[in-house]
Amino acid sequence: MLYALICTDKPHSLQVRLDNRPAHIEFLKDMGDGLKAAGPFLDDDGNMSGSLVIIEAANRDEALAISQEDPYAKAGLFESVEIRPWNWAVKNPEA
Repeated sequence: MLYALICTDKPHSLQVRLDNRPAHIEFLKDMGDGLKAAGPFLDDDGNMSGSLVIIEAANRDEALAISQEDPYAKAGLFESVEIRPWNWAVKNPEA
């Protein structure tokens, strides 16, 4: 099943994000086919302020475990992480 990880950064934490970005990108690349899509949310000034990560996981507990291994999560970047089952209905290259 696919899960959307909707991550909101803590206020005034852009430097934490920038400092941990290389490790975060490497973490995502290491997910292989389990990662379906990922990218940052932007604030009105164009600065990164959160993340949307779409992953494949067996269940919500596995999705939670994956999210907790993200270097951003380990660095304490996120104010919140919402995990929601997601159905890729349009332009799914695997459909």
